[in-house]
Amino acid sequence: MKAVVISQPMFFPWVGLLEQMRLADVWVHYDDVQFSKGSFTNRVQIKTAQGSHWLTVPLRDLRLGQLIKDVAVDDRQDWRKKHLTTLAQAYAKAPRCDEMLALVEGVYRQPAATTSELAIASLRALRDYFGFERPAEWLFSSQLGVDGSGSPRVLEVVKKLDGTRYVTGHGASNYLDHEGFDSAGVRVEYLDYHKTPYPQLHGEFTPFVSALDLIANRGRDGREVIASDAVYWKDFLK
Repeated sequence: MKAVVISQPMFFPWVGLLEQMRLADVWVHYDDVQFSKGSFTNRVQIKTAQGSHWLTVPLRDLRLGQLIKDVAVDDRQDWRKKHLTTLAQAYAKAPRCDEMLALVEGVYRQPAATTSELAIASLRALRDYFGFERPAEWLFSSQLGVDGSGSPRVLEVVKKLDGTRYVTGHGASNYLDHEGFDSAGVRVEYLDYHKTPYPQLHGEFTPFVSALDLIANRGRDGREVIASDAVYWKDFLK
């Protein structure tokens, strides 16, 4: 079966998104939908001694209704240096802090005019760090020529790519036409997040932080944590 994942670009995302990536044959960056304030395209949480902290990429001249692919990074301030300082302080006692900082620095050295470009670079860096061969293809919804919105558009994208399996996160259960996918010969599967604990700094374990936390604490051995599978939609909704 050919597995397709469609996801808005996310900035140094949590482990759950890497688990989707591990299952994907084709990854579609959903970059031509409206940017939403409060999304994870330009921000992510990390753990610090003072509690959870948002790493946020500042935006330049954001306009109402602007598409994700067009939202510019505001480089009038040195937010990269600020991020690196915050990460160095938060993870100074983590065993793989240096590896994590090197990965972030590598991403920040790449040119990125938009938040989409930056988020995609961060995801590629995480994939390469953990040595995943999937996904074999990286595509952009803005280049596929598929119009529409919501569940019908998602299905048309999967069909255009000859996908027979659509792997998604839990939020899609609110709008997907599952029966329509079944009728089209596409199996919808939802991630069965294991949220496997690993040693963390700064209090009780939480899975809902950037995968940078996993790198800082486990290094490449953290790959064993990225192991959730997906379940058929009927089993998921039981």
